Amino acid sequence: MGAFLTWYTFAVVILVIHGGLCADIIGGKEVKPHSRPFMAQIKGPRGVSCGGALIKENWVLTAAHCKVEKSKVILGAHSLKKSERVQQTFQIAKCIRYPCYNPRTKENDIMLLQLQGRAKFNKAVQPIPLPTSDDDPKPGTVCSVAGWGTTTSYPYTLPTALMEVNITVIRREICNNKNHYNGKPVITENMICAGATNGKKDACNGDSGGPLRCNNVMRGITSFGKPKSCGKADGPGVYTRLTKQYLEWIRKTIGGA
Repeated sequence: MGAFLTWYTFAVVILVIHGGLCADIIGGKEVKPHSRPFMAQIKGPRGVSCGGALIKENWVLTAAHCKVEKSKVILGAHSLKKSERVQQTFQIAKCIRYPCYNPRTKENDIMLLQLQGRAKFNKAVQPIPLPTSDDDPKPGTVCSVAGWGTTTSYPYTLPTALMEVNITVIRREICNNKNHYNGKPVITENMICAGATNGKKDACNGDSGGPLRCNNVMRGITSFGKPKSCGKADGPGVYTRLTKQYLEWIRKTIGGA
């Protein structure tokens, strides 16, 4: 997630000792192996740095702030460290960030990755359908987010496999108030704020780029949170909302490719 990655780099030495650079879910639980066949691992030289969602045989949707240089995409993964027979690994042919992505305001944090080659669909690898509408999930809606990121904010603890947690959509007015983000950055209509009233349920370092699903429909992309505040009540996670303009850009970009 955007703010997460600024201190995520700081943790390189610590995480490498544990066998890989990655990040996970706060307050969640391990999912049934390969029950989220759309999940993609974006893995760099030091390990998993971001997640993503397979939306077509050769396209993965993720966050624009994810660093993908020298990275590969792994589909069909459940384990964080082990190589699994059903895994499919691809080099990245092209990364296309949304033209108006702003790393300072976190606006338009969305990116497409074109794979070198096409995925073979099976029980472990399946695309997630793009939503047919750009509905804005109402406050109180229960959504889920998954990833291989850290399971604690600090000290860092890594999972062994794909984790998932249920979180609740929070009104933007609340997320923008002085007890939360206080407009730094502003949580806009292009974003979804979600967490738990008392905290302890959140995405964290390395979960960036993964899909936010509400009522089993993909509605967002894991984007950012407060630095060193995963799972804190005053810093719920923020997700890029799949608005009409983003959905049109996605469909236009991937076209028949």
